[in-house]
Amino acid sequence: MGIVKISDQMHENLRVAGNALSRSINAQAEHWMRVGMLSEMHPELDSREICQLLIRAELAGGLDIGVAVTGQLGKPGATSTRKH
Repeated sequence: MGIVKISDQMHENLRVAGNALSRSINAQAEHWMRVGMLSEMHPELDSREICQLLIRAELAGGLDIGVAVTGQLGKPGATSTRKH
């Protein structure tokens, strides 16, 4: 775990979105990072499909960039290295 420096405006955006969606500031930031990462790796997917990928990843043990980049996310046999 580390520290990421962000602008005051982005911090405020995170606070507002987090409050609206019942997430902490950190949880909201992590959500946006996951969505952004998947959007960059899979530009052909829409928001609904990215949300489905995130749910499949969670059911498989968490989002693993190695699995996500191969296109195997949520498919049978795909594994995660996320530590719980």
